[in-house]
Order: sequence, then C-alpha cells, then structure tokens
Amino acid sequence: METESEPYVRLASLRQLHQVMADMNKARSLADTLQAVADGVVQALGYELACVNLVRPDGDLVVAAFSGNQAAEALITGRAGSRESWDRRLNMGEQWGDLIFIPHTEGWVLDDDDVPQWYTDGPAPRFEDEWHPSDRLFAPMYAPGPQGGGNSGELIGVLSVDRPRNGRRPGAWGREALQMYAFQAAIAISNARLRSNMQRALVRLERDQQALRASEESFRQAFEYAPSGMAIAEMGGDQHGRILRTNDALCRLLGRPASAMRRYAFSDLVHPEDIGTLLRTSAEGGRAELRLGRRDGTYVWVSLRNSVVADAADGPRFLLTHVEDIEERKRRELQLAHRASHDSLTGLPNSAELRSRLAARLCRRPQSPHAGVVDAMDAAYGDSAVFDSGGHTFDFGAAGAEPYGAYDHHVHAVAPPDGRDDGTKGLAVLFCDLDGFKSINDRFGHNAGDAVLIEVARRLSGGVRDGDTVARLGGDEFVILANGLGRADAQDLAVRLRNEIIQPIRAEGRAVRVGASFGIGWAHCGMTADEVLKSADERMYVEKRSRPKQHRRAG
Repeated sequence: METESEPYVRLASLRQLHQVMADMNKARSLADTLQAVADGVVQALGYELACVNLVRPDGDLVVAAFSGNQAAEALITGRAGSRESWDRRLNMGEQWGDLIFIPHTEGWVLDDDDVPQWYTDGPAPRFEDEWHPSDRLFAPMYAPGPQGGGNSGELIGVLSVDRPRNGRRPGAWGREALQMYAFQAAIAISNARLRSNMQRALVRLERDQQALRASEESFRQAFEYAPSGMAIAEMGGDQHGRILRTNDALCRLLGRPASAMRRYAFSDLVHPEDIGTLLRTSAEGGRAELRLGRRDGTYVWVSLRNSVVADAADGPRFLLTHVEDIEERKRRELQLAHRASHDSLTGLPNSAELRSRLAARLCRRPQSPHAGVVDAMDAAYGDSAVFDSGGHTFDFGAAGAEPYGAYDHHVHAVAPPDGRDDGTKGLAVLFCDLDGFKSINDRFGHNAGDAVLIEVARRLSGGVRDGDTVARLGGDEFVILANGLGRADAQDLAVRLRNEIIQPIRAEGRAVRVGASFGIGWAHCGMTADEVLKSADERMYVEKRSRPKQHRRAG
C-alpha cells in the first residue's frame, strides 16, 4: 500500500480493493464472508496478518477468521476474549478516526489479558514511523445504523492487523482505506448474518410446514378412517352446529351419504326429546348421550363428545364432534332395568315397580295438632275441603298449598264415598287372587301352573285400558291400578276381569280352569303404598269368604 508521501494512489490498488470488497459481498455464508474479510486485509491493504474477532451473543469476541500465518491461525482461531478486555483495548491508545492504535510503549499492559494474541519478532524500529512488533492496530466494525456511518450501530466485531509489508505505520491513505474496509466488512457481515438468519428461518418454516402437512394428513386419516363417527361443524354465528364434514363411519351409522349430511345441523337430526340435551352440550368439552335419526326414520343411541379446533392461529373455530354408537349398551341397560322392575315369568311390573308407581301418585300429609280434624273434614268434603284453624287456612284442592308443599302441581288422589256413587273418580286398586291355582300345580306340575299365570297375565292386560297398570304381586296374586274410576266402574271392571279369567286355559295339553277373587281398595293422599295394598287385600279376603266355595273355583 502506498504511503501518504506519495502524491497519488495507484489505480491497480483501488481495483484490487474493489475486487476484494466485491468478493466479500458475494460470499455465500457467514463463514465465507469472515474469511473473505481477513483475506482482503492481507491481499488489498498490505498487511501480513489479519484477524476477524466476531461478537458472540453473550458479548464476548471470538476469533472467527485469520489470514497470513497458518501457525497463528491454528493456534488462536475459535478462541474467545472477554468483552471487558476488548473494551479496555478500544478505550486506550490513539484514535485514528475510527481506528485504535496502541503503540508498543503502552501495549505491554495487555500482554497478560485473555484476548487471544500472536506475537511476532522483529528488530526495534529505527525511525519514528517505523512499525514495532508490539504495536497494535484495531478497526472496530459496527452494524449499520439508521443514519448510516461507520460507528452508528452496535459493535459486531473488530479487525486486528499486524506488520505492514512496508514496515511503516499506515499514513492517511492507509488509515482511510482500513477504516473504509472495516465499514464495508461490517455491512457484509451484517448481510451475511441476515442471510443466515433468513435461511435458518426458512428452514424452520419449511420444517414447520412439513410438520403441519404431516399433522394435517394424520388428522385427515384419523378422521376419515376412525372406526366411530366423526363430524366437523360450524361454531358460533347463525350457522352454529351446521355439519361441514363427516367421515364414513358416521354416514354408515345414520345411513346417510356425506353430501346429504352437509344439509343438516345436529339439531335437525336429534330426537325431539333430546334437543335440550344437545343444546346443553354444544360447547367445548360437552358430552351427552342422545338419539340421532337414521335415514329410515329410526333412531340410534349415541354418545356425543365435542372439542374445539381452530383453522389457524386467529382463524375460525370449529366443533369436532365424536359420535359413538351405544345402541347395544342402551339396549342392555333397558333390559336390565326392565328385569329389575318386571316379573320374569309374565313380563308384568313386579312388586317393587307396583309400589313405586303407586307411591308416585300419593303424598303424605304432615302431622299437626289438627290432624284428626283435617282427616274428618277431608272425609266429609273430599279433596276440595278448605279448613280454617287458628288463623291457618289449608286448601286441600290447591296444588302445592299446605300441607302438600313438596308436591307442587300434584293432583291429589281421593276415594269415592262409601255406599253411594256421587260421580267422584279415584284411583282404584284391584287386588286379584286366583282360586284353585294350588291344585293345578299339585296335579299337573309347575309348568302347567306357569302357563296358567302367563295366560292370566295376558287376559288381565287385555282387559284394562291403556295407561292402567297390571302387576304381579307374587305367587298367584295380581294387582290392577286403574285411575279415574267411580265405585260402580271399579266393580264392573272386577266382574269383567273375573269373567275373562274363568274361561278355560290350555296348559300342558289339557284345559284347566281357575277362579279369581277381587278386592277393591282406593288410594288417596295420606296413605302409603303398603297401606293401600293392605286395604285392597283385606277387601279381597272379605269378598273371597263371602262367596260359596263352589263359586270360588271354576273346575
């Protein structure tokens, strides 16, 4: 490099510097750029040694590139010096513009710090501007700031140079060239870092996109090929619940093609009795067991579970609905419930179910000091009695009024008066006991007896109205609950049922007959189910004893 005493700079030197800067900016990676910076200092600026110290994310500076001496390169490349030691270097010595020159007379204090160094030997200088082997020259590199300029941004590295080839300290031109080169190197390093960051970001983006595509494909396959029903429906807005997509399993379950399913919302498919259940479970995490309509008009029990998925970070949200067929389980549950509440032989409600149905119609009156008076008034005036005692009014005809507060909107059961039919309708309890049944069991066996019980149950069920209850209390005892009957109606019903029962019954290949005794009791509020049944049972025995023995059996 020409010295400042020369009146001009050779054009070849400028061209060489320009080429080095171009090569530096054409480097394809940050490592290539750093090495181009170090090589350029040696090739274009006339120094025998050049080192690029790069600022790391933790603030310390690492030797990232070295040029001019392979032994020195192998020794110090990759080693780091603390930011504190570098700050001390950059704040001492002489300021040559943006350059820092530390003469050998001051630099000895830096010999033992932690900055990687390479010592060169040489003779002591003979002239004032001659380079000493212990002289140090640094060119700080700053990231370009918003206003431009060499030191307008943060420090990103330091160029260290040593041993000018002409043996002299650089003059004005050499200093300006090194300063300009450091500025251009900082731009190249910043651009290389930006390119590197962008490349890493693109790699991460591509990796994320690949993962997203793989996730979407996994979801699609899991959705399409799930063994149970899956659906995606709109969430929120006027179209909330509208089905957007279904899998094959759901289409097969409901017997509807996917194109048809998109015309519906779940509210269009649910059983009318289950619409409230559906609305309560339409939010995220909602679960419900309800019935969905098939194409053939039947309904299937399903377990429905909702979760929310988002199309993008801030995109629309959808309901992902999992639909599981539980028809078989529901059928088993209903069968178990039926077995628990019905007689296994006749299929009629059993004793427990009978008491449950009867108790559901009755309410218990609380005891009070006036209980006897109240019962007397109720017996005299029926269920509509109004009685005022000590300032307290009890309206037994007002649903939910005292003393029936626990039975709001309850229609109280009353008994028609004895000995007369005044049009009062009540809940009749007909207690039926078969006459001559034991002899059938004894003579023809229990199979014949079972056949008789089954046929009697069928005849009793066929002889009552829809809504009446026929139950088997146990053994050969049956009970009929018939609401809305007067005394004459109940007696007529007992006669008709007796006449049905005494008809011949085929059992074990032969015709047999049984008779029947009926006792009619009346259920009214204030009684328990057991009290009602006991009353009807007692009346049945009164009726059985009052009839001649030959009339109690029909052969």
